[in-house]
Amino acid sequence: MAADRGLLLLLLSAAALAGLASASAPFISDGALQASAGSTGRRLLQALKPCPVNFELQNYTGLVSRCKGPKYPAKECCDAFKEFACPYSEYINDVSNSCATTMFSYINIYGKYPPGLFSSECHGDKNGLSCEGVPQQGTTSGGEQAQTSLLAFISIMFGLVALLFH
Repeated sequence: MAADRGLLLLLLSAAALAGLASASAPFISDGALQASAGSTGRRLLQALKPCPVNFELQNYTGLVSRCKGPKYPAKECCDAFKEFACPYSEYINDVSNSCATTMFSYINIYGKYPPGLFSSECHGDKNGLSCEGVPQQGTTSGGEQAQTSLLAFISIMFGLVALLFH
């Protein structure tokens, strides 16, 4: 009976952690997209945390090879932008850091895009630009790996505690 209780506790803990880890589908907020237009708004007066993603070292080849001027076709540009940016949506949407501004700075360095190209061409819903259906494998950042490791550690600890009270 005690073993059943410990196993149940372990399963419930794992289910709760899995629920926390798999929140709703990611998106890129409209506010983050506005950084492509060079608008910083009230953030100028606020000190921003540094971005945990090193956008200087990212691979921009897929984006700049698919989104080319002078016409900048909206579908190709938006799809390429989402494939590049969606793996970092958690960081890009965080207005307390410099990720969106930094990312768009490097996108514009490598692609020489006109200001506001992505905010004017890429439209989403009330949440912003949806990342649903965008491939996410192979693009995990250090922050995501750390979160996954932390969740695994917590799950193991819950299991050990459950065994101790067995």
